[in-house]
Amino acid sequence: MPKRFLSIWFRHLKTDWFTLKRPDLLTIPFVLTTPIHGRLVITSANLLAQVQGVHTGMVAADARAIIPTLMVLDDKPELSEKLLKGLAKWCNRYAPLVSMDPPDGLFLDISGCPHLWGGEKPYLHEIINRLKGLGYLVRAAIADTIGTAWAIARFGNGSPIIEPGQQAAALLSLPPAALRLQTGILERFHKLGFRQVSNFISMPRSALRRRFGQQLIRQLDQALGAQEEAMLPVFPIAPYQERLPCLEPIVTSGGIEIALQRLLETLCLRLQQEQKGLRTACFKGYRVDGKIESIEIGTSRPSYNAEHLSKLFENKLATIEPALGIELFMLEAIKVEEISSMQATLWNGNCGLADSGLSELIDRLENKMGLGKIHRYLPDEHYWPERSFKLASSIQETPTTAWRFDKPRPMQLLSVPEHIDVTAPIPDYPPMLFRYKGKLHKIVKADGPERIEQEWWLEEGQHRDYYCVENEEGFRYWVFRLGHYSGDKSYSWFLHGFFS
Repeated sequence: MPKRFLSIWFRHLKTDWFTLKRPDLLTIPFVLTTPIHGRLVITSANLLAQVQGVHTGMVAADARAIIPTLMVLDDKPELSEKLLKGLAKWCNRYAPLVSMDPPDGLFLDISGCPHLWGGEKPYLHEIINRLKGLGYLVRAAIADTIGTAWAIARFGNGSPIIEPGQQAAALLSLPPAALRLQTGILERFHKLGFRQVSNFISMPRSALRRRFGQQLIRQLDQALGAQEEAMLPVFPIAPYQERLPCLEPIVTSGGIEIALQRLLETLCLRLQQEQKGLRTACFKGYRVDGKIESIEIGTSRPSYNAEHLSKLFENKLATIEPALGIELFMLEAIKVEEISSMQATLWNGNCGLADSGLSELIDRLENKMGLGKIHRYLPDEHYWPERSFKLASSIQETPTTAWRFDKPRPMQLLSVPEHIDVTAPIPDYPPMLFRYKGKLHKIVKADGPERIEQEWWLEEGQHRDYYCVENEEGFRYWVFRLGHYSGDKSYSWFLHGFFS
């Protein structure tokens, strides 16, 4: 597929944004300034100020001499980058690959995209009109190369669409500045009387390199297509991403469901062919008003089961608000993992953790209650009870050690033991009663002690003597005494767990 690029130039990027925030500035000449060496220097001027002779780089005091009523506002650091990043995200509906062209432009790799809008002319017309509707005055151009598209957008006077292979002819009448050259090179061109690219484009490259340096050769080759120019995307394209543009904006829930189903079928077929499955997926809807609606799901094991994934999204589709309509749908597999042949053979099996029905049940519950609400724990090689288990990374992770069954352990273990008031005979008898959260528990049965030493290689501390106790109501608890009794000094008691 031949490459085609779109360059967008926001002629008054920052002042347009200020006007959007303050509509009263629409009819007032104003500038943005920043202090440089003790003077306020103009960094941007709106169109009304420029028409009257005020320009970037001028000192604010000189500008006020030209326009006494000129409004001077403080420029915002990093505003240009922030605005370009937001506009790049908005332009993502027209092309999957968008990069910033600081301080006031964007590049789009539109290869294979314009036909979805009926061709390059309506495609370009649509983008320019939509950006103007958002409040930005723009110029844009399409060409085979980034360099030519940039040059035509800023300096071209004819058609903004350069036909394939015609970039050399399009550049001939443009000034040298259209090649994005450094100021020093442009000054030398001016002294030599080179007012157009046609004045030097046919000169021997060796002479140009010797006189003007390698940058001129590189910029010229990139503009003509002899050397490829790399784009640095603002949002890198996900390897597993599907897009579905809409001929008319979608406003109904049924239409959104159909779009999701089509995208899922396409993506899952591709994943199945590559023996991969998604773990995390995001479904996005690009609205006509510029906002993006998105929902996300996760799975406990890699899956390319479109029906199952559709059910996970189903619970969240109602949160998508189409407003005036959604014009582009996108499904992205954010996290993808390999599916082994063993997993495929167990797809319809019923063998514990390998059962697909279990993982699908977990997926449905977790996507209803929220991601990260269901956990699986594995035994860990520690004596201290609160360290004796760890969170499993996935349902497939296998334990490195076995659970202990030689001693009773509570079904519910407190992450931090809670202090309790205990009455107990000394020195090593179990408690007779204890008070927990204001309630007195009389002990009728007790078993212990089980001594668990502190793990000295992790931290220093006293040992614990654990007891399994049962109160008169039949509830069982796991309590411990910290350290030994020593004379008249009694160490603290703690509640650490509940059996049932």
